[in-house]
Amino acid sequence: MAGMKFEYDESGSTFFYFLTSFLGLALLPCTFYFWPAVEGEEEQEKDRCEVFQRKLSRLKKPEKWKGLRKTTQRFLILAGWALMAILVYKLQQFDYEYANFDPYDILGVGVGTSIAEIKKAYRKQSLIYHPDKPTGDERKFMRLNKAYLALTDDDARRNYERYGHPDGPGAMHFGIALPSWIVEKENSLWVLGLYGLVFMIALPTVVAIWWYRSSKFSNDQVLLDTTQLYYYFFHKTPHMVFKRALMVLAASLEFEKGHNPEIVERPTDNIELPQLIKQLPNLGEKNKERPLCFAYSMKARSLLHAHLSRMKLPDLTLDQDRLYIVKCCPILIQEMVTCVSQLIMLAHAGRISRLPSLDTIEACMKLSPHIVQALWDSKNPLLQLPHVTEDSLRHFVSKRRPVKTIDQLLTLSSTERHHVLRSLSEEEFSDVMLVCRKMPKVEMNVNYEVVDDDDSGVFTAGAIVTVTVNLRRRALGEVFEQTLHDTEHKPEGQEKDEEALAAAAAAKKSGWKKPQPKKGGKSKSKSQPQKKKQHQQSTNKKEDEHLEEKKERSKKVKIAGSQPERVEVVDEKADQDTDEDESASHSDESVAEEADTESHREDKHANSVDDDAEWEKFQKGLTKREKALEGKSRMSHAVHCPYFPDDKQEYWWTYVCDRKKHMLITAPYQITNLVDHEEVQLKFTAPQKPGIYTYQVCLRSDSYLGLDQSQDIKLDVKEAREIPTEHPQWQECSSDEEDDDENDVGKDDGEDSEYTTDEEVTDESDEE
Repeated sequence: MAGMKFEYDESGSTFFYFLTSFLGLALLPCTFYFWPAVEGEEEQEKDRCEVFQRKLSRLKKPEKWKGLRKTTQRFLILAGWALMAILVYKLQQFDYEYANFDPYDILGVGVGTSIAEIKKAYRKQSLIYHPDKPTGDERKFMRLNKAYLALTDDDARRNYERYGHPDGPGAMHFGIALPSWIVEKENSLWVLGLYGLVFMIALPTVVAIWWYRSSKFSNDQVLLDTTQLYYYFFHKTPHMVFKRALMVLAASLEFEKGHNPEIVERPTDNIELPQLIKQLPNLGEKNKERPLCFAYSMKARSLLHAHLSRMKLPDLTLDQDRLYIVKCCPILIQEMVTCVSQLIMLAHAGRISRLPSLDTIEACMKLSPHIVQALWDSKNPLLQLPHVTEDSLRHFVSKRRPVKTIDQLLTLSSTERHHVLRSLSEEEFSDVMLVCRKMPKVEMNVNYEVVDDDDSGVFTAGAIVTVTVNLRRRALGEVFEQTLHDTEHKPEGQEKDEEALAAAAAAKKSGWKKPQPKKGGKSKSKSQPQKKKQHQQSTNKKEDEHLEEKKERSKKVKIAGSQPERVEVVDEKADQDTDEDESASHSDESVAEEADTESHREDKHANSVDDDAEWEKFQKGLTKREKALEGKSRMSHAVHCPYFPDDKQEYWWTYVCDRKKHMLITAPYQITNLVDHEEVQLKFTAPQKPGIYTYQVCLRSDSYLGLDQSQDIKLDVKEAREIPTEHPQWQECSSDEEDDDENDVGKDDGEDSEYTTDEEVTDESDEE
């Protein structure tokens, strides 16, 4: 193309533009993700429990090399932004020098200055910027020379006035954002070597290492070998109890050094582990199943047993291993639940022969809250509270009002609470009440229907049943404060009624009976209902006789109307009765018309209500889809777990099961974002045989003990509807199509073709 030049960037301005844009694209996300956040003091529970204080100090303690890593990140990010500022400054200088060519400004003279003064200013600045001088600058001297020519030479002045530059119209320059030394012959070998090193060696190596490491893990960052191990054991033992599930968990390959380099094996394990194993009963160390009998599995199992027993371990050795193992457990337990549910679905589909029982998957779910709270399955849930020990539990058991759950503890009055917790000091008592008030209270509302059906409340065999579980989470302290407020503001009459009902219920429980009446009283009491029955029967008979008389009179009137010549005399009473019947019929017709109008209005209102309900369902469906696209959050509420090594969020499982048959109906759905409200839909296929079926919708916590709940749902399954083979609309459509075909045939027969045939040609030739 004429007037265009493509050349490498000699001056450096184009390369600086490229470097500035590339650096900005890299610095913005790196600053957002890698800038170390300021660790402010978060609102922590003011728990003075020794275990909780040790956990806080451990979490606040900086990790090894963590401070150096943060300092390095800050230094690199600040250096990048400083380089960015320098590049922007140089670009501004380039733009000012090349875009704003003003000869008067360059020479330092005003507009309208004489040529003598211009020459004088040129000589003065040339002595400073001449390349031969010590203070010389070739670039500035070139600009000074062009400015002098633009003001003294006639051709240069003409070009400047017309084109804005003394050189006149120049060619359009396209600069390649690379320095020219890259294409020089002397540097070609180095450039080619650098290209091969980056794109042929370094990049494939990095991708191969990333793929090799990521291919070993699932989406939840669990080793695929561990998942295969779970499948093997759950298929081998379909019915698994709590301790057996704990053994399978301890055999996870995340605890083996060959699969996980973060596992530490110390020489002191040979001394400390045998001593620990002797202190743990029912450890199952004589089990010879592989890999349950391996050394890593025995170590993990013994540490989990010690954790559940709340045993004291050496701080620098075994306790560090315990913290790492317990920290990995929630993710592994969720993988166990997923594996069992998948095996159950495969068994229902006939892919495998052994069906894991409901007890197996519930035993896996039980592992999570017990490990988080460091309690065995036989322990009291009240031991989750701080400062509550086995010795203080005896105060919770009293003949008048035993306390077995945290809800019951909060329902007590303040004096009763102090009496139950009398072994604790005031500070410890306040710690217990603080934790109790922050415990979750979940209200579960269950609805079930057949979606996208005319009769959503009718369940047919094989239909897809949708169970909608609405959950509302509140703190226990908030719930009981509201109940206390409601009881304080109740009217006196309502309180008296409730007291009377409570007294009646207590009397029933205590076995109180009414005094039996005497013999005479018994006969009277028996005779009274007999008299009532006789009176009702007599009134019913009279009404029936009256209705029969009316019917006979109406028949007589009809006969009289049809055969008038035979009827000679009609009683006055009959005339009166017919008049009354006619007036009654007119009134009945008016009432029927009014009822029809009212029913029409009600139908319109019902249709509008149905439309609104359908629109609301449609909007809810859209919001659910948007939430599904956004992804599921994993932030809910912090869990009080002093024995767990890290901060834990409240998660829940919900599922449908059949307790009678010990079967899982739907796969457990894990709820990770229950902050205030959450809605979950569980779907399953109704049974193939008609009948009444009872299922249970269960809710389980993975962090707390004693908060599990369930609700029964009953399905009255009807026979499946027959698939319609005929329909009036289909018949109408078929008849219309036949009529159209007949009309088309008639048209074809009646219309003459515009093309001649061979027969017509032969006929014409014969006539000629």
